Order: sequence, then structure tokens, then C-alpha cells
Amino acid sequence: MLLLIGVALLVKSSIQTVPGGLQNFFEPIIAGIEGMIDETMGHHGKAYFPLIATLAIFILTSNLIALIPGFYPPTANLNTNAAMALTVFSMTHIIGFKEHGLAYFKQFCGPVPWLAPLIFPIELVGHLGAALSLTLRLFGNMYGHEIVLMIFFTLVPFLVPLPMMVMG
Repeated sequence: MLLLIGVALLVKSSIQTVPGGLQNFFEPIIAGIEGMIDETMGHHGKAYFPLIATLAIFILTSNLIALIPGFYPPTANLNTNAAMALTVFSMTHIIGFKEHGLAYFKQFCGPVPWLAPLIFPIELVGHLGAALSLTLRLFGNMYGHEIVLMIFFTLVPFLVPLPMMVMG
């Protein structure tokens, strides 16, 4: 986090109309995230850019740290992933309630009222499972990569693990 904050402050202090240096590096990343938000969420998605961009850049940086020998990626820790997943889970429901009011809860009841007692528990489990799924997928990918690398480094300690690091 200190690395990300330091780089952000450095870039912020040297923003120019004609980009150079680090600004050249970060502008395509930011433009890519903006484009993705525009394509998936439309014009209203711009309000959520800070959260989405922060998570994207943090996850990217955390995963790239795994490519440096001897460094352990923060995303290979279950707690880091759970914190991000719970933040996204909370924000989606807070924003949904803010945008739609009590009508937001209709999505949990299904298309017809008489199916609500059956659909509501299924939807509830599905929404709670999404947070768990987000946590475990990122954790499994990153932790599995670390375990495979550790096994390769134990068996053949020199250049053989490098292709695995690149694939990571």
C-alpha cells in the first residue's frame, strides 16, 4: 500500500497536459478502467470509478508482486481478499438500496409474488455466496501459484521455475 500511495502522490504532483514519465504509464491503465466502466455500466458508472479503479490497481499490483522472487502477494492472503469482497458486497447493496429504495428488495423475491417464499432464500444464499466466491477464487489462484512455485524451487532451485513465474 505504501508503494501505491507513494507512486500516486508522485504522479499527482507532476500531472501535465502533455504527459511524460509515470503519467504516460498510468494514463492507459486509467483510460482502460474508464472504458470498461463505460461499456458495462454506462455513463452512471463514472460515480463508482474511484472504488473500481482502486481495487483494480491494488489487485494488479498485488499480483505483480508475486513475480518478484521472495515476495509474497497480498492477494494470496484470505483476509485481504475477504476485505475486498465484503467491501464490494456491501457497496453493491448500499448503492442498490440508495438508487431504488425499498423496490431494490423486489429482486430477491422473484418474478411472481407467489414464488417469493421459495425464491427469497435461494437469492439470499446466492448473494452471500458471491462474496465467498470472490474471496476464494482470487485466493485460490494466487495461493496455488505460490505453492507451485515453492514446489518447483524446492525440486529444481535455479532457472527451471522462471517459466512458471512468467505464467503466474
